Amino acid sequence: MPLQHVVDGTLPLTAAVVAALDAFIDTVQDAPAGRVAVLELTGTPPDRKHPALSLVNKWERVLRRWERVAAPTVAVARGDCGGTAVEILLATDLRIAATDARLHLPAAGSGVWPGMGLYRLVNQAGYARVRRDVLFGNVIPADRAFALDLVDEVTDDPAGAVAVAVAALAAAGPDVAVRRQLMLDATTTPFEEALGRHLAACDRVLRDGDDEEARDVVFAG
Repeated sequence: MPLQHVVDGTLPLTAAVVAALDAFIDTVQDAPAGRVAVLELTGTPPDRKHPALSLVNKWERVLRRWERVAAPTVAVARGDCGGTAVEILLATDLRIAATDARLHLPAAGSGVWPGMGLYRLVNQAGYARVRRDVLFGNVIPADRAFALDLVDEVTDDPAGAVAVAVAALAAAGPDVAVRRQLMLDATTTPFEEALGRHLAACDRVLRDGDDEEARDVVFAG
C-alpha cells in the first residue's frame, strides 16, 4: 500500500501546513524500502495573501526536503489546483492529472508569486514555453500542463493510473533519491564535476549487485 497524504490547496500557507508536510516526510523516511508516497492535490486559495517571509522560508525548506526524500513520490492533481498544492506538484517525481485538472500558478498581489515554485516551473518547462503564463498569470489546463511536461499523464481514471504507477515504482529498486538528484543536477553541473558523482552512483549499484567484473569495466571506461 502507498503512503498517502492530502494537500488542500484552499488553505493558506501556515505553520500547521508546513508541519503537516514535514510530518508526512518523516513517515515516508521511516517506512520500509519499496513504499511509494502519494499526494492527493486539489484546491486553490481564495485570495492572494502571503505570510511572513520567515514562514515562506520554512515552507521552501520542507519542499526541498520533500524533493530529496528517499522514496519515489507521486502527485495526483484534481480540479483547480493552486497555492501549496501546485508548488508540491512541481517538487514531486511523477505527476498525474485528472482531465478536469487546472494548475493555478502561485500568486500574490497582482502577479505570480516569485518563490521557488517559479524557479521549478521555468527549470522544468523552459523559459520560452511558460513566459506568457508567468507574465499574465494564466491558468494551465491539464492538456497544456502535459504538453509543458509539468505532468506525466492526463487521465479520467486517476485512481487506476496511481495504482499502475505505484506498482511500477515499488519495483524500481533502491537509490531513487540518488538518481533524482543526479537528474536535478544534470543541467547545472559541469561534466567533469558530475562524472565523479555518476561513477560513485554506478559503483554503489554494482556493489549492491556484487558484480566485480562490471565494476571494473565502468572504471576502465
